[in-house]
Amino acid sequence: MRRRAFLGVLSGVVVARPRIAIAQSAVTPEIGFLHSASALANQRRVVAFLDGLGRTGHVVGRNLSIEYRWAEGDFNRLPALAQELVRRPVTVLVTFAPPTVVAAKSATSTIPIVFFMGGDPVKLGIVQSFSRPGGNITGVAAMTIALISKRLELIRTLAPQADTIVFIFNPTNPTADEQLQSARTAAQSLGQNLFTVGISSEGEVAALSDLILNRKPKALVVGADSFLISQRNRLVALAAQHSLPAIYETRDSVAAGGLASYAPDFDEGYRQAGIYAGRILKGERPADIPVVQPTKFELTINLSTAKALGLSIPATVLAVADEVIE
Repeated sequence: MRRRAFLGVLSGVVVARPRIAIAQSAVTPEIGFLHSASALANQRRVVAFLDGLGRTGHVVGRNLSIEYRWAEGDFNRLPALAQELVRRPVTVLVTFAPPTVVAAKSATSTIPIVFFMGGDPVKLGIVQSFSRPGGNITGVAAMTIALISKRLELIRTLAPQADTIVFIFNPTNPTADEQLQSARTAAQSLGQNLFTVGISSEGEVAALSDLILNRKPKALVVGADSFLISQRNRLVALAAQHSLPAIYETRDSVAAGGLASYAPDFDEGYRQAGIYAGRILKGERPADIPVVQPTKFELTINLSTAKALGLSIPATVLAVADEVIE
């Protein structure tokens, strides 16, 4: 979708006043959309979210409005943005990535919250259980942290000589400790030397080049985090500058020139979040809607990048890849 058209979707949110089941009143429901990254980087996923809402009969401008808040990668802004949406007040608060869920949960215990996030929401104290979330929160748990070990395994297959790996994570992400533990355990079992680098600002991304020159890793693995996703172009350029095979969380990084990615279908996760928000608008309680997990995982390979790195992708990997970019 063109940027102008997408911005039209955001700016074209109008206020109509039909009755809806959840409020039993003439007030149009309003969804609060809280995201830790930027609108421009998530155009396609917002469209998927709106599609999910549409599948439940909710259409912006007809019987629904949406108020968007984007933290632009600055997690420190999230509590204030969540409070803004709660004060309006919105009918349902939809959140993306663990930091936004934590901010929303701290802001309200009464407004229904729907999430799409990586990590285990039970371990993070977001919900009581997957089958019975309890409270005012439910959603989609992408469990991307559980895939970190798979990414380390894949980079070993794609670049067999890469015995020293740099693992990049965001230390301000609530799942940071879990990510580190997963990466270290996997590296040890694979016989890889792993060093970790915490990055939570653009300045730290810029400083990463000097660290790579000093430590001389043979490959790069990027952790699960929305700020790191927002920095994909810079991280891809950095990997290319140092001729590092790299594996990322999302397909977007591979389309930008990264070597590979392995993750759930993020578009489908956003679509499911839209469906859940629509179900709540129809009167269902978050406490009664089970947290779902993705069943489809996508492997994307960039053959042009592999060629530039002098890598020969095994036929077994190409055979199971969901997308090969040439």
